[in-house]
Formats: sequence, structure tokens, C-alpha cells
Amino acid sequence: QMQLVESGGGSVQAGDSLRLSCAASGRTVNRYSMAWFRQVPGKARTFVAAMTWSGERYYSESLEGRFMISRDTSKNTAYLEMNRLKPEDTALYFCAGTPSWYRVDWTQRIAYDDWGQGTQVTVSS
Repeated sequence: QMQLVESGGGSVQAGDSLRLSCAASGRTVNRYSMAWFRQVPGKARTFVAAMTWSGERYYSESLEGRFMISRDTSKNTAYLEMNRLKPEDTALYFCAGTPSWYRVDWTQRIAYDDWGQGTQVTVSS
């Protein structure tokens, strides 16, 4: 199993940018797909963005193009660049990953085997 550690969360003002990082460690995999989800208290964890091992990217339509996921394979690290942040982006952000090469739907929680502990993002107006 891969260990995932998120970092980069914090408190910002509306309109600011923030970059989250997710470092994967534990075993070497040739191909590893990673994603970001977020959760607010009392609500379900929802999909934000994903990048498959082959480089395909998926985004939640609700983001309106403000976020971008990227990956540095040499560092086994994924990033989530968040721009024009809004108060409704406030959530605990989780990194997820899987060594599986195929999933029917990369936007679903069930597609991922490994999860981090989360990093808090708070956006004030």
C-alpha cells in the first residue's frame, strides 16, 4: 500500500491561489493514478480532479476551470493548483491514488485504493 501525505493547505482570502502537494511513498509503482477529493463537515467527500497514470486529466465541472492537477513522476508527487479561490472551496482536501491501470470512472471514490489524511483549506470572503 502506498502512503500519501498532503501539504500546502492554509487560510487565504477569496481570489487568492494555493497549491496543494501530495507525496506518495512506500513502494515503487511504474504507473500510479492520483486524484483530489474534498469534504466539508456533514457532507460526502466529493471529486475535485484526477490525473491517470497515462496523463489523462479529469475535473469536477463545478470548478469552472479554476483548478489544475499536475504530477512530478520523478518525485512521486501530485499537485493541485487552485486559483481564484472562493469561500465555497473551503474544505478538507484529500489525496487519493491507485496502481490500477484501468477504472471505469476515475471520478469516483471507489476507484482509489490509497488515501491521505487530508489538508485543510479555508477561504474567507
